[in-house]
Amino acid sequence: MLGKNSPTCHPELDEGSKNEIMRHFTSITQLGDLSKALEAAKYVKENPFADQELGRNKTLLMIFFNSSLRTRLSTQKAAMNLGMNVIVLDVNQGAWRLETERGVIMDSDRPEHLLEAIPVMGCYCDVIGVRAFAKFENKEDDYNEVIINQFIKYSGKPVFSMEAATRHPLQTFADLITIEEYKKVEKPKIVMTWAPHPKALPQAVPNSFAEGINMTDYEFVITHPRGYELDPAFTGRARIEYDQRKAFEGADFIYAKNWSAYSGDNYGKILCTDRDWTVDAEKMALTNNAYFMHCLPVRRNMIVTDEVIESPQSLVIPEAANRVVSAQTILKEILGGL
Repeated sequence: MLGKNSPTCHPELDEGSKNEIMRHFTSITQLGDLSKALEAAKYVKENPFADQELGRNKTLLMIFFNSSLRTRLSTQKAAMNLGMNVIVLDVNQGAWRLETERGVIMDSDRPEHLLEAIPVMGCYCDVIGVRAFAKFENKEDDYNEVIINQFIKYSGKPVFSMEAATRHPLQTFADLITIEEYKKVEKPKIVMTWAPHPKALPQAVPNSFAEGINMTDYEFVITHPRGYELDPAFTGRARIEYDQRKAFEGADFIYAKNWSAYSGDNYGKILCTDRDWTVDAEKMALTNNAYFMHCLPVRRNMIVTDEVIESPQSLVIPEAANRVVSAQTILKEILGGL
């Protein structure tokens, strides 16, 4: 379970990585000492309004290049809990269409360049959150995180990821908090399983989840059809298993997620939609009465059956609730460095 601490103390994240975290947050690895990060999250969860002076007269600008429900609501709530003002900008609906490529002749429907827009945005806020998915147009650009890195370079303000092309660290932090709260053994078996989806989805959530579990000493298995191998830089020590049922055996947590292909010319493509990979009660019966997790939104009866997601072992709602905790813990650290 989460570490105990007095409600009068303010646990901080790992001192060794604190300067990096307080400036920018784009990867779960920037949490440093995970046990200290979880203690800090526990304090925030138990004392959500204890640090309102920290954000007083500070403004968070949340910029969305892609749609959102949990990320928008939870991050805005987290900022408000810290006393911050919040501005939300949906680039696709509430602003000029923005050009993101350097060197282009701007004769299209994009009248403003990100390189002018970013420093202007920086003038209006103290902290910037950016949500920008992989475009699947250029793998190198996606995996070099071109958009969020431009905000880091040109805004002059602390920047944190609300899901980028390759990672979703606020989601992963919430996932780690949830596992810590619900685990029944010290070193649970965690299984991340691919499941079918009708659209090509980014690798950001599975990449980030794998990166986060690799920070623990938990047993970690990733199962997916052949051709859906993720970047080894993220999967790390995880055991890759192509037999989903075998992977589920004895599992304590099942984390279901779809992702498109990563490797070679198949990058961003759907290779199969085999419904045999849907998480159902028969497969969950192979586990150690495992909890079911998913970041949401979820395609019912493609990713997971109604029976499983509505079962007492489903953690999708507590997991979503912990998105406020993860965002608030990170924002608190960033504000502490202003």
